[in-house]
Amino acid sequence: MKPRKPASRAAPVSRIFEVRNAARLQDLCGPHHRHLQLLENRLAAYDLRAESQGGGILLVGTEEGVSIAEAALAELERRIRSGTEANDMELEGALEAARTPAQTFGGLVGLKKPIKPQTRGQAKYLELLANSDNALVFGVGPAGTGKTFLAVAAGVAELTSGLRQRLIVTRPAVEAGEKLGFLPGTLEEKVDPYMLPIWDSLRELMGQEQMERRMARGEIEVAPLAFMRGRTLKNAFVIVDEAQNTSVSQMKMVLTRLGRDSRMVVTGDPGQVDLPAHQPSGMKHALKILDGVEGVHAYHLTAADVVRHGLVSRIIDAYAAAGEV
Repeated sequence: MKPRKPASRAAPVSRIFEVRNAARLQDLCGPHHRHLQLLENRLAAYDLRAESQGGGILLVGTEEGVSIAEAALAELERRIRSGTEANDMELEGALEAARTPAQTFGGLVGLKKPIKPQTRGQAKYLELLANSDNALVFGVGPAGTGKTFLAVAAGVAELTSGLRQRLIVTRPAVEAGEKLGFLPGTLEEKVDPYMLPIWDSLRELMGQEQMERRMARGEIEVAPLAFMRGRTLKNAFVIVDEAQNTSVSQMKMVLTRLGRDSRMVVTGDPGQVDLPAHQPSGMKHALKILDGVEGVHAYHLTAADVVRHGLVSRIIDAYAAAGEV
C-alpha cells in the first residue's frame, strides 16, 4: 500500500490594503512597523506576512488570514478616524472585532434592530443569553461592553416571541455620588432618571409605540429593586441591572423571586461599586458562593469588549493598573 501524500496547502493569496493618507498609513503600521509585526504574530497560524508598500499594506497568507487582517486594519483605521490613538491595544481590539462573525446574530428574533456582536466576548455572552434553558446568567464587565443592552435585547426577543409574558428590569436605588434624598417626588420618581439607559434600549429594540403599548398592558416593568420584595416573578424575563450596588441581602432577595418559567440576567461592573466602604457587594458575594451551582452561568466581559470610544478601554486599564477596581 502506497503511503499517502501529505495534503497540499492552498496557495497563498496576496492583496493590498490601500491607504491614501500617508500619515494614516504610518499610524496603521506603527513605529518601526510594530503594528504589522503584531499582526503577523497574532495571525501566524495563517502564515500572514504584512509589509508597507507605498500607498498601502501588502498582506500575504491564507485567504482567511488575509481577510481577518484586512478587517482588523479597516477597524483600526475607523478608530483612528474617530480620534482614537493608534496603539497596540487598539490593534488588539480591532483584531477581536475582526475575528467575530460579521453576520447578524441569529439567536434573537422579533427585534426592531438586529443584533450584531462586536467582539468575540459579546458573541459568547449572546450565546448564553439566547439559550432559554439558562435560567440564571451573570453578565459581568466594565462600562461600554454592552452587558445590559444585550440582556435587554434577549428579554425583548423572548417577550415579542411569546416565550415570556413579561419583561421586568430592576436596579438598586444606590446613589453614585448624587443625593437622591434631595430630589422631589416618590422613590420611583427619584430613580426613574437612572433608568433612562433602559428606556433608551427598549425604544431602540422595539420602537416607542410597541414599548408604550406593552407597558400599558403590564408586560414591561422598569422599577427600583425595593419594589421586587415579596413578589414571585412568574413567566418573566428579569434583568437586575447595576447589580454591583446590591447588598448581600438584596441580592439574595431578588434571586429568590425567580418563579416558574422565568429567567434572570444579573448585570454589573465590580469596578464601579457605589456602596459604603464597609458594605460588601451582593453581586460579588453571589458570584463567589454560586460558583459551580448547576443552572448558574457567569460570563466576564473585559476591556477588549468595550465598544464605546477607544479611550474608554484605556481608562479602564489605567484604573485597573492603579488598583482602583
